[in-house]
Amino acid sequence: MKALFFSILLNHLGASGAVYKQWIPNTNFENASNWDRGHVPCATDVILFDKNKDVSVFVQSSHFLTEMSMPLNGEFIMGPGAGFGAFDGSYHPGCETESKISFTGAQRLQWYDPTLWQAATSLEDLRRGKYIFSTDEERVPCQYDDIIFQPQTSFRVNITSSEQFIHFRSISIMGQTFTSDDALAEYMQTSTAKLQFQGQGTFQLSDTRCPYKSGCECGNAADHDRICAALLQKYGNQCPVATCRDPLMPVGNCCEICGAIISLEYSAGFDIELYRNRILHTFLNLPKNTGVQMAISKVHKPKTFLGILPRSSASLIQIVLMDNRTGSQTGTHAEQVAKDIMSDIEEHGESFGIVANSLQTATGSHWSALGGGAPATVVGAVVGLLVMLLLLLGLSCSFTGNGR
Repeated sequence: MKALFFSILLNHLGASGAVYKQWIPNTNFENASNWDRGHVPCATDVILFDKNKDVSVFVQSSHFLTEMSMPLNGEFIMGPGAGFGAFDGSYHPGCETESKISFTGAQRLQWYDPTLWQAATSLEDLRRGKYIFSTDEERVPCQYDDIIFQPQTSFRVNITSSEQFIHFRSISIMGQTFTSDDALAEYMQTSTAKLQFQGQGTFQLSDTRCPYKSGCECGNAADHDRICAALLQKYGNQCPVATCRDPLMPVGNCCEICGAIISLEYSAGFDIELYRNRILHTFLNLPKNTGVQMAISKVHKPKTFLGILPRSSASLIQIVLMDNRTGSQTGTHAEQVAKDIMSDIEEHGESFGIVANSLQTATGSHWSALGGGAPATVVGAVVGLLVMLLLLLGLSCSFTGNGR
């Protein structure tokens, strides 16, 4: 019966692993945040665009103007019924006095700024504002994500990258979706695209989902420093102080956290989407666990010999849990959920393809770590280390004896 349930759930998931990432800012004329006075220009205002800043501006409606200075390199994209007309001197409520107002929306925004994206596992969730929680590297587009720039919006973004190509599955720009490199490359040569995208970066589309049921790494590790630099600008170029003892550093994150990290080693039978839904439905959807956030992904993490000597590197499944508690209670709710998941792994982990697991927690009152699974490996490692130490000690004694 349990196997049947898992089979039905897996079939229900269908095309699993979909993540949609949507660019948040825009350079629309009607966006009050794009103007230095915090409001859309009145008919009596003198409108100033910096002549030396390239910009693309979408105009959604009609506007009366008194005076407007234009950029040397820019464009206005008119929506249905939109346009500009000369102010006829008639009364406009709230526009009694003339003033100068400057467009500030042409600022240099970075593709790799994690604060400028929102992500969801479906277009419906994106529309509803049901966003997913991720580590910092995964907050920006990953190699199998679908990228969305909202219809009827203009934008400008710097796509400079440390990699030769910026990979993702597809991209939607002003309502047009691109799934092939040829079509996108043709669009990128247009004057509009050159105003929307700046910097040294090249897009490459995969037009496919992650081919491995155990998941795929995000692919942003090479731009980790760029991501963190953009993020930390919002915090005065330093990480916010974590309020727990010995905070944790998840793989792919820029700053330390309070909460819990579960690391899983897996077999060929592991399905990350199936297991994600196991955690969501069994633990996180419970009313008592409201306020706990989870990020689960495949990451590349160096493995060490007893946590000291570098041994190798491998792909692991990382589960990051954080909560909204503060003070001495910081991270305690996430810790409890993590322990419940660990108990569930002990009972059901093998059926999901989990080979070994470990848990680290950091809360407002303590830090701890524990592991599960493959105990013989740990014992063998301890014995191996003792043998190595004895051999080294023996060699040392031998060299000492020969020198006498």
